Amino acid sequence: MRETLVLNASFEPLSAVSLRRAVVLVLQNKAVIEHAHPGLRVRAAEVDLPLPRVIRLRRYVRVPFRRRAPWSRRGVLVRDRHRCAYCGRRATTVDHVVPRSHGGGDTWLNTVASCAEDNHRKADRTPEQAGMRLLSTPFEPTPSDALLLALGAAGREDLPEWLALPA
Repeated sequence: MRETLVLNASFEPLSAVSLRRAVVLVLQNKAVIEHAHPGLRVRAAEVDLPLPRVIRLRRYVRVPFRRRAPWSRRGVLVRDRHRCAYCGRRATTVDHVVPRSHGGGDTWLNTVASCAEDNHRKADRTPEQAGMRLLSTPFEPTPSDALLLALGAAGREDLPEWLALPA
């Protein structure tokens, strides 16, 4: 379970780690807590610190430049906030706007979150052929945006406003 955002020393998002790993990084003095869960603390015999929500590494870590966020089914569902692109209900599947059988691929711009009923109704057709309209246009998130989206809706509300994505 990845619940803590890790920022580089330059405040750019690097990854998301488990709460346990975040606490270890802070205790090893490799990171500092930038934002904590309100009212929650980690306590032990000689330790008492706030439960980290966002940590920042003390030393800059050079990361190879990533131009694109890797595509995944989970990423598409998170990007679309688990809402069906056709009806707005809860989405559980991913639909290809241009079906794979018609040359459409697994890309950010060709996939949308969909409920099972609409995915089945659209079948092996484009939305125009099926007489269906997309409520939102698919987009490709940046790697940083994909990380912040992966924290989930509840997680974004807890983030400081200088880091949160627009709704």
